[in-house]
Amino acid sequence: MPKQKTKRAAMKRFSITGTGKIKRSRANKRHILTKKTTKRKNQLGKSALVSSADYPRTIKLLQA
Repeated sequence: MPKQKTKRAAMKRFSITGTGKIKRSRANKRHILTKKTTKRKNQLGKSALVSSADYPRTIKLLQA
């Protein structure tokens, strides 16, 4: 049985912290930024954590 390969697309989008949580970037900061407030744009620039509901699926993609 061959080893499971890491999904490269997932590796580019997520990173694992030292405590085992998964960091992700936020969506909606690519275009149509004029109608979004400065506060909202600043918050979208910061990273977030993957929710507990999505954690098992995401960790499966990242583990080789």
